Amino acid sequence: MRFSDLTQRIAGDGAAAWNIHYRALARRERGEDILLLSVGDPDFDTPVPIVQAAIDSLLSGNTHYAEVRGKRSLRESIAKRHRQRSGQRVDAEQVVVLAGAQCALFSVAQCVLSPGDEVIVAEPMYVTYEAVFGACGATVIPVPVRSENGFRVQPEDVVARITPRTRALALNSPHNPSGASLPRETWEALAELCIRHDLWLISDEVYSELLFDGEHISPASLPGMAERTATLNSLSKSHAMTGWRVGWVVAPPALAEHLGNLALCMLYGSPDFIQDAACVALEAQLPELEAMREAYRQRRDLVCASLADCPGLRALKPDGGMFVMVDIRPTGLSAQDFADRLLDLYGVSVLAGEAFGPSAAGHIRLGLVLGSAPLQEACRRIARCAAELVQEKRYA
Repeated sequence: MRFSDLTQRIAGDGAAAWNIHYRALARRERGEDILLLSVGDPDFDTPVPIVQAAIDSLLSGNTHYAEVRGKRSLRESIAKRHRQRSGQRVDAEQVVVLAGAQCALFSVAQCVLSPGDEVIVAEPMYVTYEAVFGACGATVIPVPVRSENGFRVQPEDVVARITPRTRALALNSPHNPSGASLPRETWEALAELCIRHDLWLISDEVYSELLFDGEHISPASLPGMAERTATLNSLSKSHAMTGWRVGWVVAPPALAEHLGNLALCMLYGSPDFIQDAACVALEAQLPELEAMREAYRQRRDLVCASLADCPGLRALKPDGGMFVMVDIRPTGLSAQDFADRLLDLYGVSVLAGEAFGPSAAGHIRLGLVLGSAPLQEACRRIARCAAELVQEKRYA
């Protein structure tokens, strides 16, 4: 049987990147001592008041169709939170609730990009980006950002890639995989480029509440940017709600209407009881949130301290997020070979930097998704793996 061309555009390296994680899961299920650092799934439980809100909503019978764009109370809570954090004036009509930031990204791409359009993306990039933009027939134009520059995009590199076909710029700050965040002056320069060349800006801000150093800038709040920016966010990382699939887009009114039409024929609304829980997540005073954020910050510092001065390794301290990139080039192995060896011989699962793009070659990404003791043990195993490789290289 034949398949559509779409099946080719949504496959490839992004889908294959998770193979090492699946191998690690299979070994752990067989009872082996495997430390999983390969996926950004928080190890914290969703705060109890959020869970209870979902239970109460279910018991109240909220198991029917919900508003396609999201119930108004949730959209109002999202708009309020966005105003408080960004300074941008928005209301509930500019919010569309979708099944996680991944669904939000896919939906925005479908509504602003056409076949043949180009979208400029900082590379390394999250592994699904290329397939998401490819699904609508657009071409990803990568802007390489190097570890030596802290994985931060430079406006001059962006302008060099703008062509008559450029339709959008997609950026993620704090960035996945590197954790780098963009300072205000960079955002202002990028905003000027978007205005001058009439570009959409797709701003992925899912890690904005896990920023440890610096100031988070939501670019839609900059002059002239509200009408051309789609801001993506979710509760997955900040509230340990990855499995709940609650995300949203804050968009100009016309784009929000188009997103609502797409949701009508694709999602038909997020479950009511999940939206009720999301309202509590956004409105309640939850001390667990700051505790989780502080735990991530401490884990970041633990990893960077544990790997400091280790032969063959250089940990790159992120501004935020829940990952640390580690330069393993002195070991002489590619990142994929290093990751395979690390899993096969030492029982630690990480992702190879090449999965995110060639600019991350020679780096591994490890998730801050274990408690201090197992995370420190993982660092010891990573250090042993690297030290043995350096020694082998020295005496080869």
